[in-house]
Amino acid sequence: MLVDSHCHLNFPELVNNMEGIRQAMNAHGVGHALCISVTLREYPQVLAVAEAYENFYATVGVHPDYEDEGPLDVEQLVELARNPKVIGIGETGLDYFRLTGDLEWQRERFRTHIRAAIKAGKPLIIHTRSAAEDTLRIMREEGAEHVGGVMHCFTESLEVALQAIAMGFYISFSGIVTFKNAVALKEVARQVPLQRILVETDSPYLAPVPYRGKTNQPAYVKYVAEEVARLRGISYDELATATTENFFRLFKHAAKCS
Repeated sequence: MLVDSHCHLNFPELVNNMEGIRQAMNAHGVGHALCISVTLREYPQVLAVAEAYENFYATVGVHPDYEDEGPLDVEQLVELARNPKVIGIGETGLDYFRLTGDLEWQRERFRTHIRAAIKAGKPLIIHTRSAAEDTLRIMREEGAEHVGGVMHCFTESLEVALQAIAMGFYISFSGIVTFKNAVALKEVARQVPLQRILVETDSPYLAPVPYRGKTNQPAYVKYVAEEVARLRGISYDELATATTENFFRLFKHAAKCS
């Protein structure tokens, strides 16, 4: 059994096909999915999806791309995270690829999420793109190691992965690891400790081979797991068991609301 550790089931590409999505998950051996918040405006939709199904969970947070989301404070996030279906804080982090200029607001918002996660006692879901150095620096400065979390849709170097792991974080691989040109990432997938690996879809985006370019869905996390297992020279079953155990070890609140 697998867990899709990061998906966006409230997005319009998926939200109106929930029964089809769940049937496909069952057919592909995917037992659980974590639905990720990207704005507080859409958070009620994320929560509604998680509350409708026993094997779905939610997070609360604001993606670093959403500059117009407005002010955010620690107590606001902590209060929203009290819902038992909310098992993590995020996705949060830094993205210097899509946005330019003075991004201090992005760094301050990231700090707010880390502080909220520590106060709520729930792990972080971190997005980092073209910003690994600052991401790790802020994680250290804010004590992110006290709560841990996951570096989602990981595309950075092995060195970055190991620094995050040293702070108690897990490394999550998406469909990108199945792409032929993802040579460096495939090597990271070979070398990261098995007990620190998660798998995800980031659906509806980044569908793995053989569905690259099509709408992604949680069932397709099977193809991510198959590729990571192949790269590591282990069985699919071993990889599936390890990543599922890793998920529930990190997201301790998930077991309580199943």
